[in-house]
Amino acid sequence: MAHGHKNDEKIVYVGDSRVRAKSSRPVPPDYSAYPGKSEVFIPNFLLKEWMVAVVVLVGILVLTMSEAAPLGYPADPTNTEFIPMPDWYFLFMYQLLKYPYTSEQYVVLGTLGVPGIAFGALLLAPFLDTGKERRFYRRPIASSLMFLSLIAVTYLTVVSWTHYQHELKEKNIIPEHIKREEEMHAAKGKGESPAPKKSNQQVAIVAEDDPAMEIYKKSTCVSCHGGDLKGMPTAKIPALRGVGDKHSKDEILNIIHNGIGQMQPQYDVNIAQGLTDADLDALADWLSRQKKQ
Repeated sequence: MAHGHKNDEKIVYVGDSRVRAKSSRPVPPDYSAYPGKSEVFIPNFLLKEWMVAVVVLVGILVLTMSEAAPLGYPADPTNTEFIPMPDWYFLFMYQLLKYPYTSEQYVVLGTLGVPGIAFGALLLAPFLDTGKERRFYRRPIASSLMFLSLIAVTYLTVVSWTHYQHELKEKNIIPEHIKREEEMHAAKGKGESPAPKKSNQQVAIVAEDDPAMEIYKKSTCVSCHGGDLKGMPTAKIPALRGVGDKHSKDEILNIIHNGIGQMQPQYDVNIAQGLTDADLDALADWLSRQKKQ
């Protein structure tokens, strides 16, 4: 501090009169005095959640790359033995739609009503449950709804999967992705290419303009083997393209009269539909000419 008007007088500053620069960053409030609220939600808590989500996502990507997705055969709309199944996380909804009160005339209730109420309540939960208590046993309403939802989803998922397994066992069906994987392993064991072999579906129809083709379309054969003679391989119904390489005319007539394997005799049914013995003889002759070229 200066006194007088002498130029050589020593000046001593007391205190600091300079204006301090203010930081634009807001100082986060101290939450240590509030139990359960030790940090701000944005960005501290949210950043931690994002980091955990990234780790989980990387783990899922590693599993996806290390284990190939199970693939079945190409889609076949004529395969009546195929049992469609959704992914495991949709099994509870799949099972819900099997019940009478959520299907048929009530399908809107099952597809929009029940899921809309469930997920709508989930979205509204933070706004309806505004209490400060964080312990679940002191929040009876929210906790009861949570446990009820978990029990319902678990029950429907287990019931759906159990019913699917019983259906497979009952119909003696091997799921397509498992069957195809077994075929690939068997082919690799024999040193063959795991690529699927060309089937008789690629064989052309012989004498397609023959009158016997019209007889075939009127017979019971067309209902299973198809109008294009390709059959249904996934349902174990063989193609008739190339059947002449396996069976002669007499053998085909014998199959029509007596059946073969799971195929029942078709003679009486075809006669009842208006075909004659001459028609069936011509049909057998035409089928015996279906050979690979």
